[in-house]
Amino acid sequence: MIRELAENFRPVAPPQLIDDAYSTDQHARLLGAVRDNGPWPLILAENFSTPEEVIATTSGTIPEGVKLTWDMIGLNPVFRGYLARGGTCFYPELEDCYYNSRFLELVRNYWDCEYAEPETFLFNIQGPTPIGGPPHLDGTVFRGMTMENTPLWLLLTMAKSCLFDRWRSKKGQVIAWYYNGRIGGGFNCWPNGPSGEPVQINAPMWGRAVVVENEMMFHHGQATGPVAMRKPQGMDITTTFGADPEDLTGWQLETFGKVIQKVPAQEMRFLVHWGARLFKDMADFKRTYEHTDDIDAETAIGILIEDMKKRGVQFEVPTDPLHDNAFVGLLASVYDIGGPANIPADALDEAA
Repeated sequence: MIRELAENFRPVAPPQLIDDAYSTDQHARLLGAVRDNGPWPLILAENFSTPEEVIATTSGTIPEGVKLTWDMIGLNPVFRGYLARGGTCFYPELEDCYYNSRFLELVRNYWDCEYAEPETFLFNIQGPTPIGGPPHLDGTVFRGMTMENTPLWLLLTMAKSCLFDRWRSKKGQVIAWYYNGRIGGGFNCWPNGPSGEPVQINAPMWGRAVVVENEMMFHHGQATGPVAMRKPQGMDITTTFGADPEDLTGWQLETFGKVIQKVPAQEMRFLVHWGARLFKDMADFKRTYEHTDDIDAETAIGILIEDMKKRGVQFEVPTDPLHDNAFVGLLASVYDIGGPANIPADALDEAA
C-alpha cells in the first residue's frame, strides 16, 4: 500500500518549457550576486542536521542496527544559497528577477489560479558531479507549516504519507539552468508518476527553464562534467563553493580554508529556482492568511503516530520526536514510498 502512494505524485499539469528565462543583464546580475556573496554551503549542510533527516526526504531505509554517518550518505558536490525568502529579496539589484510579472503569470496559468505570491528564490551551483542522487521530491509546505517553522524532513514525510493533502499549499516553480559544458548537466523528471516514462531536458540549456510543480513530481539532476572531476578529494559536510580569486570567471571548492578543486566557468552549472505559492481564489487566500484551517507540528506528528499504529508498526513514542534520530529513521522506513526505477543512463566522458 505504501508503494502505491508514490503513484499519487504527479504535477498539476505537465512541465512547460520556456526559453530566455532571464535576460542577459539579469543573468549577469544573478551570477554577480553569487560571486560577491559566497562562498556557499552544500545543499545537505544547508537543509539537514543529521544523515537520518536526509534519508527521511529520499526513497531509502536504514538497516536495523546501523548508525548512519555523512560518509555513508555520499556527499554530492552541489551547493546552495538563497536570494530571497517570503516577501523579502535579499539583494536589491535582483528585485526585478524576484517580483517577476512574467513568472507570476506563468504559474497562475499553470495552476489556473487567480493569485500568486513569490515565496522562494534560491540557486544551486556546482562543478562536475555524479547524478543528483535518487529521484526526489521538493519540500512541500502546508497551511501553518513551512520551511520557516518546520524541518524539511518532516514536511517531506508528511507529503509522502498522503495524509495531509487537506492542508497542502499549491506551489509552482520556474526553474532555469545555465550550463555550457559538454557532458550531461540536464534534468530528468517523471510527470506521469514514478512508473511512467521519464522526461529529459538535456543540455545545452543556457537560459532554458521549466514551469512545474516539483513537490509533486519525482526529479533529479543528470550527472555533470568530466567523470574524473566528479568526486573532489577532501570534501566533507563543511565544504563550500565560491568565486576563485585568481580567475575572474572561475570557481573553487574549499574545505577548512584549503582549496580542494578549481572549477572553470565552462564546467560550472548554475540553477536558479524561483517559486511561488498559489491561491485558487480569494477564499483560498483568506483561508491561508487568516489561519482558519492550519496544522501544526504537534498535530502532524500525532497523525503520523496514529497512522503507524493502525499499520501495526511497533515503536515507542518519543518524548522529543522532532529531534529523535531513531524516530526520524522509523518514519523514513515506514513512509518509504519508493520512486522511479527507470532512470536514464548516466552521461559519461569516455575519455575520462
